[in-house]
Amino acid sequence: MASILIIDDDKSICKMLCRLFRHMAHDATYALTLGDGIKAASSGTFDVVYLDVHLPDGNGLEALPIIRRVSSSPEVVIITGGGDPDGAELAIKSGAWDYMRKPPSMDGLTLQLTRLLQYRKEKSDKKPAIILKREEIIGSSPQLEACLELVAQTANSDLSVLITGETGTGKEIFATAIHKNSHRADKRYVVVDCASLPETLVGSMLFGHKKGAFTGAEKTRVGLIKEADGGTLFLDEVGELPLAVQKDFLRVLQVNRLRLWEATKRSKAIFGWFPLLTGI
Repeated sequence: MASILIIDDDKSICKMLCRLFRHMAHDATYALTLGDGIKAASSGTFDVVYLDVHLPDGNGLEALPIIRRVSSSPEVVIITGGGDPDGAELAIKSGAWDYMRKPPSMDGLTLQLTRLLQYRKEKSDKKPAIILKREEIIGSSPQLEACLELVAQTANSDLSVLITGETGTGKEIFATAIHKNSHRADKRYVVVDCASLPETLVGSMLFGHKKGAFTGAEKTRVGLIKEADGGTLFLDEVGELPLAVQKDFLRVLQVNRLRLWEATKRSKAIFGWFPLLTGI
């Protein structure tokens, strides 16, 4: 049985949701103001909070981080009005688990709550989170904690990762954290600034080249990709690579094979797996 709190100034919505959730064998209560809702959430042990956006004494989205930080760490479902097209996007960006529109569908609510509680159970059944090495990552907001959870998940795998964000948001810092917390931490961590690579040499710098592949290529040289073999490769601003090189690099990702740059043909070389971290 789950414990559910509804924070909404529409008493009829609150009573309807309470009836539904109690019919599903859960404990449900409600508050008609944001202040009373925060007080109830802080003093109780709720699993789920249904939170309206427009309340008489405040905005529900602004209070969402406060509710997420209470001792029981409830999952939050934002209640949005039918005429608020941006409400759903704002809810998810603010850290809500999901949203519901007024008037709600009974079948939709039942399915949503069932999935939410299954997710919460699976989350609680997980092993305790590892202590991350995160010297350069400062903060404890719900949004940052969600990012760190993803760092822990990706650090435990050899999957390629795409990191997105505006300039200055710390893509390289998070890439470094993934490498430092992985089983490859004692291997090479190769950072490549794709925007600064000379366009005429970018292929040979990434893939390596054979002797005589171009003027000045006096000896065979392995590329940056090979240097990351067994470790981690971070391509910063990967979208700046020439389209022809992006096509060749996609092949590397698909088959884990590398071809050295040659003047007349490319010879195939097979190397071990390396995880790829890309930033755009």
